[in-house]
Amino acid sequence: MRQRIIPYGKQNITDEDVQAVVDALRSDYLTQGPRIEEFEVAFANYVGSKYAVAVANGTAALHLCALALGVKEGDKVITTPITFAASANCVRYCGGEVVFADIDPKTYLLDINRVRELLEASPKGTYKGIIPVDFAGRAVDLERFRELANEFGLWIIEDACHAPGGYFVDSQGQEQKCGNGQFAGLAIFSFHPVKHIAAGEGGMITTNDEALYKKLLKLRTHGITKDSGEFQNSHEFASSEQQISNSGWPGWYMEMQELGYNYRLTDLQCALGLSQLGRADGGIKRRREIASDYNEAFIGKPFVKSQSGFVEGHAYHLYILEVENRFGLYNRLRDSNIYAQIHYIPCHLMPYYRQFGWKEGDLPNAENYYQNCISLPLYPSLTKGDLTFVIETILKFYQTES
Repeated sequence: MRQRIIPYGKQNITDEDVQAVVDALRSDYLTQGPRIEEFEVAFANYVGSKYAVAVANGTAALHLCALALGVKEGDKVITTPITFAASANCVRYCGGEVVFADIDPKTYLLDINRVRELLEASPKGTYKGIIPVDFAGRAVDLERFRELANEFGLWIIEDACHAPGGYFVDSQGQEQKCGNGQFAGLAIFSFHPVKHIAAGEGGMITTNDEALYKKLLKLRTHGITKDSGEFQNSHEFASSEQQISNSGWPGWYMEMQELGYNYRLTDLQCALGLSQLGRADGGIKRRREIASDYNEAFIGKPFVKSQSGFVEGHAYHLYILEVENRFGLYNRLRDSNIYAQIHYIPCHLMPYYRQFGWKEGDLPNAENYYQNCISLPLYPSLTKGDLTFVIETILKFYQTES
């Protein structure tokens, strides 16, 4: 039996990555130092946005976005059921109500037609926002969602955790990178080890809105500001002493102006993220090569109901097959030390969301997808030999089954 384990996703840490972290360890700052802004600027440039805010993880990024947009108790927000739970949970953290809309079975993305049906069935103002997800790395057509959002007065948070480097082509034939802020007010990314850029943990928020950017910076650090232009207390309160700084405020002074969180990212993680970002284009290229090989291997096979396929702009965090006898294939792969995964159990059928009335049959496309989906190993360091082994194992399983 083959002993080598092939996971569905895996970080790739190089000597350069290790050296970047060592350099950070030997510097004057382990956190709240210069590498944070360096990473933010580099990442904003990579996706084409004006601003970026580094945070503790992707979930923190979503939470801060919902806070910055003022989500509150009773606010209704639409998202997809085929996503990691955090895409929906961020609304609940703020007391809002999550409304799931079904997916497009061809793309696995939030179906804009189902979203429109929800919006048209209620008075304007009922819904506050939409959280589309670039699931598996396939970019949502945010131009169309922006038109819909404008029609109904909604904000958009783009969950781009799966798609740094991904893009869609707009109506003018232009590539629109995930997270560039052209159509979504805010976008979020994750630096979990299985993602394109691995920093151990970590997340990033991108935006083109300066006001939101400044609010996010404050919320990231307990709601505290050191910007004298934003201070609300008087000079006299800050210090009655005569010797104060040129700004008129003592150097130690800061204000907590709202309830924020400690969602900061460390210099160590940012150093690793910066190093990984330097290889991001190469990683995307390799992911697309692997996806192309999977597509060619399984196209037209009778046991395949659908697959990710080879799509322009896809960032290929995941490569998904919808197959007959998914459970049998899953077990056969694990017996062969191929640790494929299932993404995702529909959020609306999680026990937490069932308590709000969601039930089986509510979102048939998402539920049918879940019954058949399996995510195959896909990461830049996946060798040609291991890729061939995965493909051959799947083909042999269905040859035996037939």
